[in-house]
Amino acid sequence: MRPHEFPPPPRIPRSSRKLAATAIGTAAVAALGARDLLQRKHSILRIYPVIGRARWAFEAIRPEIQQYFIERDTDGRPFDRSTRTMIYQRAKGLSADDAYGTENDITGAGYDHILHASSPLEPMRTPPRVRLGGPDCTRPYDTAMLNVSSMSFGSLSANAVMAMNYGAKHGGFAQETGEGGLSKYHLRYGADIIWEFGSGYFGCRTSDGRFNPDEFSEKAATPEVKGILIKLSQGAKPGVGGVLPAAKITPEIAEARDVPLGKDCVSPAAHSAFSSPVEMMHFVARLRELSGGKPVGIKLCVGERSEVLSMCKGMLETGITPDWISVDGAEGGTGAAPLEFEDHVGTPLSDALVIVHNALVGTGLRESVALGCSGKIAGGNDIIRKIALGADFCNAARPMMMATGCIQAQRCNTNTCPSGVATQDPRRSRAVVVEDKGPRVMRYQQATVRSAMELLASMGLESFDDLGPHHVLRRIDPARVLTYEDLYTWLDEGELLHGTEHTAWARDWDIADAHRFQGARPSLQRHRKHRRTGEPSEEPTDGP
Repeated sequence: MRPHEFPPPPRIPRSSRKLAATAIGTAAVAALGARDLLQRKHSILRIYPVIGRARWAFEAIRPEIQQYFIERDTDGRPFDRSTRTMIYQRAKGLSADDAYGTENDITGAGYDHILHASSPLEPMRTPPRVRLGGPDCTRPYDTAMLNVSSMSFGSLSANAVMAMNYGAKHGGFAQETGEGGLSKYHLRYGADIIWEFGSGYFGCRTSDGRFNPDEFSEKAATPEVKGILIKLSQGAKPGVGGVLPAAKITPEIAEARDVPLGKDCVSPAAHSAFSSPVEMMHFVARLRELSGGKPVGIKLCVGERSEVLSMCKGMLETGITPDWISVDGAEGGTGAAPLEFEDHVGTPLSDALVIVHNALVGTGLRESVALGCSGKIAGGNDIIRKIALGADFCNAARPMMMATGCIQAQRCNTNTCPSGVATQDPRRSRAVVVEDKGPRVMRYQQATVRSAMELLASMGLESFDDLGPHHVLRRIDPARVLTYEDLYTWLDEGELLHGTEHTAWARDWDIADAHRFQGARPSLQRHRKHRRTGEPSEEPTDGP
């Protein structure tokens, strides 16, 4: 043997290597099984060690199995497969036509259909725009028929925000910021911006979380900012504030929201800048002045009808009106919300629109206040139906997310969005390529507005202003249909001011108070007090 040469290591037979690997694997499974048997947190694992873990694996991929292999085209929530496919096809610039007739149950309760005309017209060539600017607004803004609804940087990734900004700029429509602040990503491509803030005043707040007029005035002067939107409540979680945990606050989010790093970002349930409808109207006027005359709107998910009427009384008493009201339906929502709020609180968009439209008409304020709406608006038919109920323009959030790449995985609150749209994970968010997704947002919006114009022409109407509640019908049961006109109560101009014959509206009008949001109502409190405090009832009884 030559110096420095060593014999090769002994070769282990392949059969021996397999036996060793098997032994190691068996030992690992046995150790895991022993751990499962001894642990005390999971009942299934104590009875079915190791095998019980397969349940977790299947639960993890359940949404994907359901969406891709089980549900039919008309299944799926919040958006069914047909609607999602339509959005994706339009975003890609492909035809969204379908064949072989509708799969919807057109005789089922809740089905809406639009009345076409025997003498249809040619669709209008140019999409109309809607003026946001009442009598006190010196710098009105003309908004598109469909815009990007409120979504914050923080809830969406930077790339998703920029893709929507790109689409809005090149498509000529507006992008709302969401209450998370006016970020640099909302300004990246120069689209028209509606700056929204809520009770946290993110981006225009003092160190103790109150409204900062100086910072607001400076940012409101940004040329891209075309209007200001005060958020009172939103569809997914009306009546509660939000919390962004400290762990999810990056330096960029802290900059946009004007909050410190290392602390939870808390959005209170109610505003501190005002506490009554009258005070809110004075705040609207103050914002209009601080912004140099730009339009100021109010966004809310409708609760009690008397609260809407209280706001109208506040407008009448002060002579100050918002330039528009944006109605958010309870079916909306792009972020996380408690399940009970998401499923059981708030008024659906159609009913809410009727309430707000009637309140403004009945108080003679409708001509001064434009009306926008958002909540599951995905197709041209949705635009037609909402305008027939009183809206002037529409906004969309989740469909814009889908145009950006969202696959409705419903993991927006986990930071593990598989498409990179609703996450701050840089590895995931890089999946959203702005140069590709931005044009998709633009194409989706343009195709949807074009669809609405084609539907309008098929109805024999020349303008969206001609749309009314008598143009859309809803099936009540297999034997009956009613128009929106017959389904809802509609007030005449100024009717509430002169006395209405509609008992429920008259009652709520009497309850409404310009100096408090909640009107005085008879309460059951006096009957329940002894139960809540443990005080004995006046007449004890024996037996049940």
